[in-house]
Amino acid sequence: MIFLLTLMILAIACGVPYKGMEKNYERRDHINTPDYSDLHYWAAHPFKKDPADSVPQPLLSTFQPDSSVDVFFIHPTTYTDDQLPFGYSAPINNIELNTKTDYTTILFQASIFNEVGRVFAPRYRQANLQAYFPKNAPDSSAAIAAFELAYADVKTAFEYYLKHYHAGKPIVIAAHSQGTTHGKRLLKEYFDNQVLKNKLVAAYLIGLPVTENEYTQLKACTSPNQTGCIISWRTYKAGYTPPLILQEKYKAIVTNPLTWANDLTMAERQINKGGVLLKFNKIVPAVAAAKVEGNILWTPKPKFFGNIFYTTNNYHVADLNLYYLNIRENVANRVKYYFNK
Repeated sequence: MIFLLTLMILAIACGVPYKGMEKNYERRDHINTPDYSDLHYWAAHPFKKDPADSVPQPLLSTFQPDSSVDVFFIHPTTYTDDQLPFGYSAPINNIELNTKTDYTTILFQASIFNEVGRVFAPRYRQANLQAYFPKNAPDSSAAIAAFELAYADVKTAFEYYLKHYHAGKPIVIAAHSQGTTHGKRLLKEYFDNQVLKNKLVAAYLIGLPVTENEYTQLKACTSPNQTGCIISWRTYKAGYTPPLILQEKYKAIVTNPLTWANDLTMAERQINKGGVLLKFNKIVPAVAAAKVEGNILWTPKPKFFGNIFYTTNNYHVADLNLYYLNIRENVANRVKYYFNK
C-alpha cells in the first residue's frame, strides 16, 4: 500500500507538465503490437525530439551532449490504474498513458543520461502495478503473462537497437522499478558471459533488488570509476525498513549514490549536488544524504520546500531524482574511464 501511495504521489507531482500534451500524439488505436522501426514506438530516440532531450534550466549553459555512448533506458510502471481497465497489460497506443510516461519518467529520469550519449527508451506493453501483488492463482498467472509480454517487447526493442543503431558503441543500461525487472533479464541474456559484456559501461538498475550473485560475471560497482558493473539501490527514510525487506534471504547490491561505494558510511547531504523533484527546471542542492543499510539505502527526510507534506517512509519514486546531479556526473565519469581503459 505504501508503494502504491508513493507512485500516486509521483503521478500527482510530475503529472502537471503532461496535461494538455495529448494533442501532440498520433492516434493509432487499431495497432496492438509495437513496431520499433517506427519512431512512434520509442518514448525516447535520438532521431526525434522528446522529453529525454530536456535539461534543467540551471544546466543549460554547460550542457554539451556527446554521442559516443548509447543509453538504453527502460522506464518504470506508469500504468497504475487499480481497476485494470486494460487488464494486466497496458495497450501500446493509449495516448494518455504514453503522455504520462513521457512527461514523468522520461523527462525526470531518462534525461539524467542525455549528456553522455544517445538515449533510447522503448514504449512497451508494461504490466500494471497490481501485477506485483496478485490476489489469487488466476491473477498470478495473468500477472506472470503480463510481465512476459512486457519483457518480450523490451527484448524486441533492444534487438532492433542492436541491429540498426548500435554500431559497436559502448552501452549504458539504465532502468527503474518495473524497468529494472526487465533490465535484469536483459543483462542476463545479452551481457553476462556474452561478448557484449565488453561494451557495457555500467548498468544502473534502480528501485528493485539485484542480488549480489545474480550473474556469473557481472558484479556490483564498488568505486566511482569502475566500469562493466552494476549499480543498484532502493531508498527509504532512515530508520525504516519494510517488513518484506527484513525477510529477504539474499544479499542485494546496494550502491551509495553520493560516494559510489557500498560501505556503511553515511554520506552527508552536503555532497549531494542537487536533486530534481517537483519542478523539472529547479535543482535542489543538498536535498538528501545516503547510507547503505542492509539491503536498502537510507536517507534522513529530504530537505526541500514543502517537505512537511512528504510523510511517506518509502522514497521509491525519488530513487533517481534525489540524486539527479550526482548520477549525471557519475555516468559521465564512468564513460570517461571506459574510454581510458
